[in-house]
Amino acid sequence: MRSAIKSLLAPNPAANFEAYVSKCLSLLKTIPITQGTVLHGHLIKIGTSSERYLSVKLLIMYLTCRKPAEARQVAKEFDPFDLVVQNCFINASLQSGELDKARKLFDEMPERNEVSWTSLISGFMKAGRVNESLLYFWRNPFQNVVSWTAVISGFVQNGLMFEALSMFLELCQSEIRPNEVTFTSVLKACSETGEFRLGMSLLGLIIKTGNEHKLSVSNSLITLFLRMGEMDSSRRVFDSMEKRDVVSWTAILDMYVENDDLIEARRIFDGMPQRNEVSWSAMISRYSQSGHPEEALNLFHKMVRKGKFINVSCLSSVINALTTVKALQAGMNIHGHTVKIGMERDVYISSSLIDLYCKCGQTSDGRFLFNSVAEKNVVTWNSMIGGYGLNGQMEEANSLFEAMPSPNNVSWSALIAGYLDDTQFDKVFELFNQMLLLGEWPNKSTFSSLLCACATTASLEKGKNLHGKAIKLGIQSDVFVGTALTDMYAKSGDVEGACKVFNRMPQINEFTWTVMIQGLAESGFAIEALELFDKMDSRNPPNELMLSSILFACSHSGLVSRGLQYFRTFETKLNGSHYTCLVDMLSRAGRLEEAEELIESMPVEPEPYALAALLSGCQRHKNEELAEKTAKKLWRAAERDSGGYVMLSNLYASAGRWKDVLEVRKLMKEKGLKKNGGCSWIELKNQVHSFHSGDGAHSQSIEIYVVLDLLMYEMLPV
Repeated sequence: MRSAIKSLLAPNPAANFEAYVSKCLSLLKTIPITQGTVLHGHLIKIGTSSERYLSVKLLIMYLTCRKPAEARQVAKEFDPFDLVVQNCFINASLQSGELDKARKLFDEMPERNEVSWTSLISGFMKAGRVNESLLYFWRNPFQNVVSWTAVISGFVQNGLMFEALSMFLELCQSEIRPNEVTFTSVLKACSETGEFRLGMSLLGLIIKTGNEHKLSVSNSLITLFLRMGEMDSSRRVFDSMEKRDVVSWTAILDMYVENDDLIEARRIFDGMPQRNEVSWSAMISRYSQSGHPEEALNLFHKMVRKGKFINVSCLSSVINALTTVKALQAGMNIHGHTVKIGMERDVYISSSLIDLYCKCGQTSDGRFLFNSVAEKNVVTWNSMIGGYGLNGQMEEANSLFEAMPSPNNVSWSALIAGYLDDTQFDKVFELFNQMLLLGEWPNKSTFSSLLCACATTASLEKGKNLHGKAIKLGIQSDVFVGTALTDMYAKSGDVEGACKVFNRMPQINEFTWTVMIQGLAESGFAIEALELFDKMDSRNPPNELMLSSILFACSHSGLVSRGLQYFRTFETKLNGSHYTCLVDMLSRAGRLEEAEELIESMPVEPEPYALAALLSGCQRHKNEELAEKTAKKLWRAAERDSGGYVMLSNLYASAGRWKDVLEVRKLMKEKGLKKNGGCSWIELKNQVHSFHSGDGAHSQSIEIYVVLDLLMYEMLPV
């Protein structure tokens, strides 16, 4: 740049004056004001500053750099009224937001051209003063494609999409032909409003006017096809483009991102010649949302190293990824960075940070941040309420909920989910009834929590009632609600009802398959569970819980060969509980040596339950030698797991070895270990009553025990 200016400071440019002026004009568009002032002084010195083209460029330079005194000095070189100069002053006033000043300059003009009118129309549109812009448009004697387009694009900028389409239809009735900018704006309006038929009808007109290969039009067509769900058409437009920019690449990247095709999206992303913050943010966000937080964080580190601008969306996604992996220290570093760049007050950033602190168990830090947010929105409140619920601090969650100015159904759902995690099922249903009485309709998440409570308490009647409400709201076909309904029916013993819900679901994910297979297996329908498993799409590998259900089904139905086949197929995915299922399966079938070998060769530490399964098999098949050896191993394993003591005590009791039973119980007492008592419950008049052995806490315990005594008396032999 400096060398270019030095070359212009030659004392005699007359040798090639046209080239000299052309170079000056080019430089005045790009050089900073300090160097522009130096060049201006040189032009005055050699007597060329009054050259009209140069004077106009100098005027624009000073107006753009907000140097009004210098601009007025340059304007003196023109006639008292110069149309171009006056348009420059009007445009500068509009750019600086001085609309009334621009209007005054316009009104004082003795004559105006199409630039004058269009500048004012466009300027008022950009400032959101739509009605004033339209007044000047309809008064405009030079209604050409530029002024029409200024109004149409102005409508789009102000979110008035239908008005933009209406204005375009009026344009089509005139003899004026739309240009590239017109089509770009109208296609965007069609995408935003869902007027896809109108958008498709524009294709012929775009080709007829020769705009089909224009960059901005092609970009708008890609977006339109994406909104229509026409992925192949979007790709065809992209592939046929002679030239692409970052918007083109980002649009096609977004197509694969929205379609959850992360492999192709990453291939497109890596091949992009240029990336902006939207491209980076789209990939980071999708990785975070799709269960790949590590990849999201790796990509974020690359983005930071390249010095890219980090927007709010990107930061929120990164914080969510850190939340998933519970990286508290890294999250605190990001928090510090948001404070440094002044983004900590953004409600979405602060809400994500609150979620991070709470999910890492730091609810006090989350509450401190919550209290520091001056302008909280409903997301901020819900994040803190949900955080308390997640950590079992239900008193704090309820107190904050009561203080919330305008709770929505997400707020109710967060509180209900907290009570569900805290196993306060009565409170779950009580809150739901309050929610309905206050006229707040439950969302899908609320239904999932309520149905989970019904499944846990085997409350079939409540579950059926919720099923009816879901049908009334039209959300019974939602994959999450449908999965929760399937689980509720299966765990409540109504396998037929679970199958009906499952078979009617239009969309099924891996959790739905898992719930149905587990429900069949645990209800004794082992063959049906295995048949359903075999129907699964082989492209969707089974998760850990599904594998446990399959091995459980094989174990309890005696299908050892089939169970071993599944074991070999998915061996790399197995954990300790899967090996325990396999040991149980072999032990039940009497293949005790194989079960012992499997325990010895496990790549993980065997669970006490695996040893207990082998010991049970030894007792069933009368192998006392292996039983004694296994019992010793189980005794040692019980030192690390209190559940082992209980299993060992039960096994000794079943063998009649009461002395050993007393020894185990004595040892448990010495170690301060206690077995949690089991309980039974019954649902009566829409209320669940739970009972523990010897428990007198129930409000009607006296009446209950009187009836039990009568029943015991009736059962005595005559």
